[in-house]
Amino acid sequence: MCKFFSFDSDGKGNFYYFDWKLRKQILSGKLQDYEPNSHTSIADYFGFKAEKEDELNKYEYNPLTKDFVIDQINTTNDSKQAEKWANRLDFSKVVKPLILKPIIYPFKIKAKKVTKVEIKLLQKWNSVGDSVRDSVWNSVRDSVGNSVWNSVGDSVWNSVWNSVGDSVGDSVGNSVWNSVGDSVWNSVGNSVGDSVRAYVSGFFKIKYKYSYKSCIKLWEKGFVPSFDGKIWRLHAGEKAEIVFEISQKELKNYNKETK
Repeated sequence: MCKFFSFDSDGKGNFYYFDWKLRKQILSGKLQDYEPNSHTSIADYFGFKAEKEDELNKYEYNPLTKDFVIDQINTTNDSKQAEKWANRLDFSKVVKPLILKPIIYPFKIKAKKVTKVEIKLLQKWNSVGDSVRDSVWNSVRDSVGNSVWNSVGDSVWNSVWNSVGDSVGDSVGNSVWNSVGDSVWNSVGNSVGDSVRAYVSGFFKIKYKYSYKSCIKLWEKGFVPSFDGKIWRLHAGEKAEIVFEISQKELKNYNKETK
């Protein structure tokens, strides 16, 4: 299966791909019988139909990780030029809502002491609500709405999730698990997963129905929240140590108590 971002070349310096305008038409159904990251679809749309598709080279490129893959060489090998071209490409012209930024592993950040700023961020994350946090994945899609979600597409979302979630999410989950142990992990595991998904949502410039900014800001400061149904914790450092704890009741009343 072709991945985001797929493109073709003719070996003569010409590169073919579906840009933002065409992706919206394809995924909204206005431009039928095409797939946004299909080499065959790209070839067909740009006039290389049927057997002419074999006149094109096929490549895949991940703009987040900079991974470049040679899928197939059918004509003059221009893979070096293709990789340079992909590295220079303005991806706002490919998927407008996509935000390209370094992937942050929070436990590699030297987090500072927890202050009122971080506690208030945690309070905002708590206020999002259990039902929303429990379905961050679905609520992100609902927030995006059909028209924009269709413009982004599953292939783009999956590419970001695989780039961020797999490389960072697993490590974060394992680190927190080591810091809390089996007895607590069963109750905090889902909340850690929600933090990872909230962070992934930050790679799309979209107006969400609910705000995940508080969780993202904590992550970028080197803190990962966890919640066991009663107690909120902030984890930081290489061993994901618990650096702050507060009951949900105390957290909800934090503003009142600090005035």
